[in-house]
Formats: sequence, structure tokens, C-alpha cells
Amino acid sequence: MASTDFNKMMQDMMASFPVDMKNMQDAFKTQAAMSEKMSKVVLEAAEKSAEVSSKWTKQALSKMGEISTVKGEPNDYAKAMTDFASASAEMASEHMAAYAEIAKRVQMDTVELMLAAGKDMSAEATAAMQKATADMTNAAKKASDEMTAATKKATASAK
Repeated sequence: MASTDFNKMMQDMMASFPVDMKNMQDAFKTQAAMSEKMSKVVLEAAEKSAEVSSKWTKQALSKMGEISTVKGEPNDYAKAMTDFASASAEMASEHMAAYAEIAKRVQMDTVELMLAAGKDMSAEATAAMQKATADMTNAAKKASDEMTAATKKATASAK
């Protein structure tokens, strides 16, 4: 009675299923490129935000200088405080609008990047799946053919 080495057959069959590391490397490169683009958007927004904050601080300090000077009449102090409060409210409105514009720009850039990445990933995934399907089909056919041949051999030697 002939014995078939099923362990060897299983090892051969598993070796027939290829693992393509190029796809993993490509996915890593794609992710790194996406991260670089997102970092650029974030850093640009942070830079613009810092510029707005700096401008706002400088303006507020210049207005503080006006209220800290000695006044001739008590009413002048009240007027200086009122002017400062009015200028502060105006500055807040102006600078908050600038922050909103920065946030809007970040949102638009992020959506554009996500849409582009989605298209790229979809195309890459489709190509990878088609290749994997073809490779698996070929490997499964080869394994099936080997199993059939081994079974026929085992059957023939058993007779």
C-alpha cells in the first residue's frame, strides 16, 4: 500500500499562493504621501493662525497703550475704556472671521485630499484585487491539479 505525503502536498499548495510585498510597499508609500499632504495643510493653517494671533495681540497691546496714559479729566478715562472696549469687539470680530477663513480653507483642502485619495485607493484596490484573484485562481487550479494527480497516483498504486 502506497502512502501519500499529504503534509508535503499541503506545503506545496501553500507555497503556490503568492504573497506580493510590492502591494504592501505601494500602500505604505501612498499612505506616506497622503500624510505628507495632510501635514502640509495642517502646518499651513497653524502658520496662518499664528499670524492672526500675533496681529491681534499687537493691535490689542497698541490699544492698551492708549488707555494707560494719564488723562486730564475723569471722563477721559471712561471714554478711553469705552473706546478700548469698542475697538476690542471690532478686533475680535475681524480676527474671528480670519480664523473662520482659515478653518474653511483647511476643510476644503482636506475634502479635496480625501476625494483624491479615495479615487487613488479605489483604483489601486481594484487592480490589486484583480491581480490577487488571478493569482489565487491559478494557484488553486495548480493545487487542484496536483491533488488530482496525487489521488490518481495513490489510487493506481493501491490497486
